[in-house]
Amino acid sequence: MVNFTGYKKGVNLGGWLSQCCHTKEHYDSFITEEDIKKISTWMADHVRLPIDYNLLEDENGNFKEEGFAYIDNAVSWCKNAGLNIILDLHKTAGYSFDKGEGESGFFESPALQERFLKLWERIAERYAVNDGTIAFELLNEVTEQSYSETWNKLIKCCIERIRRLAPDTFILVGGYWQNSPDAVPDLEAPYDDKVVYNFHCYDPMNFTHQGAYWYEGMDTKFRMSFDKCDPPVTPEFFMDRFSRAYEAAKKNGTVLYCGEYGVIENAEPEDVLKWFKAINTAFDRLDISRAVWSYKEMNFGIADDRMEKVRRELIRYL
Repeated sequence: MVNFTGYKKGVNLGGWLSQCCHTKEHYDSFITEEDIKKISTWMADHVRLPIDYNLLEDENGNFKEEGFAYIDNAVSWCKNAGLNIILDLHKTAGYSFDKGEGESGFFESPALQERFLKLWERIAERYAVNDGTIAFELLNEVTEQSYSETWNKLIKCCIERIRRLAPDTFILVGGYWQNSPDAVPDLEAPYDDKVVYNFHCYDPMNFTHQGAYWYEGMDTKFRMSFDKCDPPVTPEFFMDRFSRAYEAAKKNGTVLYCGEYGVIENAEPEDVLKWFKAINTAFDRLDISRAVWSYKEMNFGIADDRMEKVRRELIRYL
């Protein structure tokens, strides 16, 4: 059984090295060491760092040392603050969970898949650890169920190549439908006892994404209070939601990690707090590790001014 210690409660650094304007000015200012120090006071034990391939590769796949330097900084800052870190490849050449990124062809192209594998070899070579302080997440939010067979094959191949360089580093893998818990049972059994099943949860979407301009079919003026959710959002609601994933992980000798969960800024802060209480009660009952989305901005920031009046209590439920 996997013992995924050091990753109980975390915070995503969304929007820094991923889903961003890829400029030096942005990289140098969006997250600093002071932010990492702040997170370390929030009863967190790790951060999840989303990374786009654009940071690390040029358009021809050549590695960019100046991009890796930002990951080096993050790793160093986390070490100084006593936090572990997950390096999450949020976008690879030819694939993004966000169709608006214009990436395509990854699951059909052996050349793009090889580029992905070589990138992970370089990451593994540079950040391999045997003390559990750094973990790798292979790819964020595979979308289509039709990719499942190819994705399972890529997972195995990628881990085989990582293991030549990083035999003891934790590796997280998620399924299709944007890392839905419903897809976890279709993941193949873990390659070894350092592989963790990963999923995301933003249920119910009409509450957590109320008014989201990017969510298909959502009226940007729509608002919903927590108490109007149907069915009611309770710890039991989430435990039922996670049950198939939980049983699949248990059957295959691993554990679950929820890499993203959160509520959009359009919801009232008091309602956000209620949602966090419910989901984190479920996490604790099932012993599921997690990382909240997200530290700042990105429409979900818990460090943003709007959350000031509930933040002190909110961080108890990370």
